This record gives sequence, structure tokens and C-alpha cells, in this order.
Amino acid sequence: MFMFGWDPTFILLVPAMFFAMWAQWKVQRTYAEMSRVRAANGMTGAAMAADIMRRNGVTDVQIEEVGGMLSDHYDPRTKTVHLSSGIARGDSVASIAVAAHEVGHVLQHAQGYPALALRSGIAPVVSICSTAAFPLFFIGLFFNIPGLSKTLMDLGILLFSGAVVFHLITLPVEFDASKRALVQLTENGSIAPQEVAGAKKVLDAAALTYVAAAAMAALQLLRLVMIRDSRR
Repeated sequence: MFMFGWDPTFILLVPAMFFAMWAQWKVQRTYAEMSRVRAANGMTGAAMAADIMRRNGVTDVQIEEVGGMLSDHYDPRTKTVHLSSGIARGDSVASIAVAAHEVGHVLQHAQGYPALALRSGIAPVVSICSTAAFPLFFIGLFFNIPGLSKTLMDLGILLFSGAVVFHLITLPVEFDASKRALVQLTENGSIAPQEVAGAKKVLDAAALTYVAAAAMAALQLLRLVMIRDSRR
């Protein structure tokens, strides 16, 4: 018998959960390590972000300092790079690498990178679908409504599939932003040669969190399908 929050298929999520916890630990550990390495150029993350945008002719994007730790992101709707205080004011290799990554998204937007446009376009819809997916699925699972239970479960699975697609689209978007960041930091001598490995280490660690999120979503979808099939 299936219990809310636990059933035999829950074991599918265990590897992804451990991977996600390891990825989070990895990014925090790497960030802490490289935050102690002051960049030779003495620039803060905010200054580096502004410099990269200036060099690439981007003049319509604002930089805004926000609270939280590693809450950095670029909002294409408002054309604003949000940098957490530690990144915006920090002058470490970690701060510069994270800021450059967010500007990587700015460059994607400016150059019409298709995957970013697709992700931004479907994000509001995916958010609504993800919120509705599990309630619909579990209503169909736990309430034996003739002619409706299966439909509700199938609808929940369909809606959650949108979240999986979103996570899969996010992977190339984030990888490409990091690639652009490294190009901007290295081709123009923005960081010293000996700092490149450290910057890449920060970006690679951050990328693991997106891989973990995609893996968790995909396995969760498989779990829902298996639960539905067990009711047949």
C-alpha cells in the first residue's frame, strides 16, 4: 500500500538525493575556498560584471545587489543582474567567477541564445504546472473516483513533465553561460593565468547543482509513472 511521501519507488530518489547533497556541499566548499583567494586585479564581482558588459557593448542592463548567499541570477525580463552582497562586494576569484557567469546570461540574452529565450518563455507556465502536478496526481492516487482517478494521475504526470523539460533546458543554458564567462575572463586578461583554474573550479562546482536538480526531476517523473502503472 502506498503512503503519502513514501512507497517502494521512493528508493529511486535516493541516489539523486545524495548527489544533490554532495553537489551542494561541493559548491559551498569550493566557493569558501576560492573566496579566500584575492584576485590579482583587485576588482569586485560587481566591477567585473560591469567591465565585461562594457567591453561587449551592453549598456541597458543594471546591476543590483541583493541579500542571501549565492542568490545571484540574471532576470531577462527586467534586464537586471542580481548579485548577492558577497559576490558584488567581494574581490576574490570566486566573486569574479560567479559575477562573470551571470553576465554570461546577459550575453546570451543580447545575442539571442535560443535556449535562454525558451527557458525564460516557459518559466511562468512551468511554475504553475509544477505546483499543480503533485496535488492532482495524489488526488487521483488516493481517492478512487471512477473514470477520473487515472485521468488526474495522467494529468499530474503530464504537468510534471514540463518541470523535467525545464531542468533539461537549463543545463545547456548554464553550461554555456559558464563557458562564456571563462572566455571573457581569459581572452582579455581579466584574471591572471594562475587564477583560471580556480575560476573554472567554482563554475564547474556550481554546474553540478543543476545536473543534480535535473536528475532528481527525471527520477521523480519515473517514480510517478511507476506508481500510476502499479494501480492498473
